[in-house]
Amino acid sequence: MKNGMAMPATCGRFDAPSSVRPRVMSGGGALLGAAAFLCAGTLFSCGAFAAGPSADQATRMYNRIAGVPPPTAQILAEMTSAPDPVTAALIATQDPAFYDNTVRNMAAPWTNRDQSVFVPLNDYTATVVGMVRDNLPFNTLLSADILYVADSASGVPAYSPANNAMYLAMDEKNVDLKAHLVRTTQSALTGIPSTATAGVLTTRGAASAFFINGTNRAMFRFTMLNHLCNDLPTVMDITRPPDRIRQDVTRSPGGVSTLFLNNCIGCHSGMDPMAQAFAYYNFNNTDTTTAGTTGQIVYTAGQVQPKYHINTTNFPEGFNTPDDSWSNRWRTGPNEILGWSASLPGSGSGAKTLGMELESSAAFTSCQVTRVFKDVCLRAPNTAADVTQINSMVASFQAHQYSLRQVFAESAAYCMGN
Repeated sequence: MKNGMAMPATCGRFDAPSSVRPRVMSGGGALLGAAAFLCAGTLFSCGAFAAGPSADQATRMYNRIAGVPPPTAQILAEMTSAPDPVTAALIATQDPAFYDNTVRNMAAPWTNRDQSVFVPLNDYTATVVGMVRDNLPFNTLLSADILYVADSASGVPAYSPANNAMYLAMDEKNVDLKAHLVRTTQSALTGIPSTATAGVLTTRGAASAFFINGTNRAMFRFTMLNHLCNDLPTVMDITRPPDRIRQDVTRSPGGVSTLFLNNCIGCHSGMDPMAQAFAYYNFNNTDTTTAGTTGQIVYTAGQVQPKYHINTTNFPEGFNTPDDSWSNRWRTGPNEILGWSASLPGSGSGAKTLGMELESSAAFTSCQVTRVFKDVCLRAPNTAADVTQINSMVASFQAHQYSLRQVFAESAAYCMGN
């Protein structure tokens, strides 16, 4: 398995080019569930953090959060006068650079297969930025009927589901994302029914990267990688039944059936039943000369996209997708460790309910917290104290209605130095 590929290309269409080198977040797959402690009115590991930061500590927190030169004298005074470092760090999150740089750069790699930060702004990234700014529950990221667009004062073209012109213009004009993003719904602007929206998964940005061509398995794979911090090789389970694996996956790749039984089945037996949730989605790219510059997401209610029926002769006895119903076969077996919610049935129809299944897992929660820790502290958690802090922030993230801004603040406070 090279470059993060979950299986040999002969196993079936996977929608991931061989040049992709995904980042598997260190520690992101661990399930962290320890109690946090109450400190200065907020869930946070207390210890030495019961007082406001020094000037040096406040400056370090500000630089880590906003990514810009030292704060003004007024901001520095406000931070050092704060009752505790978390409150001081939250002051730093008010800087527009936190949204224009830090949050945007965190989200940008989620929007493309190369996982590059050097990509234009799009509706996927803008929606993540808006949700962080507005303290919206981040555990609705994969299911909400939500979209962030530019306001009328920004002087950019109106949102179009057929192109990225609005967001390209925002880049060209250096529009302040904190000041000019406004919340709306996908169903109001894209024509997709609210019941078929699934947060960032059904944005144009995501569709142009992960629903285009292929078999829609890419959407599932990159969602696992980006939002549960687990690529398919880390969740391979050859003990799941193969009855929902599609016809395009040969059962004897290269004429060797043991390769399927010991490798291909490990990913496809869990992935294919869940990727079925995307059966009615496609990205219609109408400009074949410049991929992704034009075209829009397509939703065909009740009609399975033809891509789910390609290469049927590879194994005619395989699963023939009839609808968008899905089932999570990983709720039992080794991947039970991902912490699936007992309040959900583990099955459903369509992308929205699958998004709820994924975002309600313990793996989703710990993934967000660990990623923010790495972004702010500039390293992965690697000590017992770091693990204790991650556990505390997981509990705090949940207690603060999944406010990711709170996680940024707590990470900065922890890594502010002495």
